[in-house]
Amino acid sequence: MLNTLLAIPYEVYSKIQLAILIVTAICALFVIFVVLIQPGNSNGISAISGGTTDTFYGKNKAKTLESKLRKLTVFCVVIMALLMIAFFVLSYFGTVIVG
Repeated sequence: MLNTLLAIPYEVYSKIQLAILIVTAICALFVIFVVLIQPGNSNGISAISGGTTDTFYGKNKAKTLESKLRKLTVFCVVIMALLMIAFFVLSYFGTVIVG
């Protein structure tokens, strides 16, 4: 029954896999770029010296560009993970049905 549900020609599998790989590569390059433009995180050093980070910037950090870049990074990494899972599922079913 699974073979009839997934009765897609191998050429279609290969084209879908190629599209998934291209989108994943674009996401990977985008994640690299976004991580490179994010500022470093040096909050751990102030905890050693006893400094406090209770500032206006610290309280409103969720609205800054830095937090948006972090959310965008997490979103792109999750998309990449889902695409890779889909790629390997397609490659497995492509070899089971054809081979």
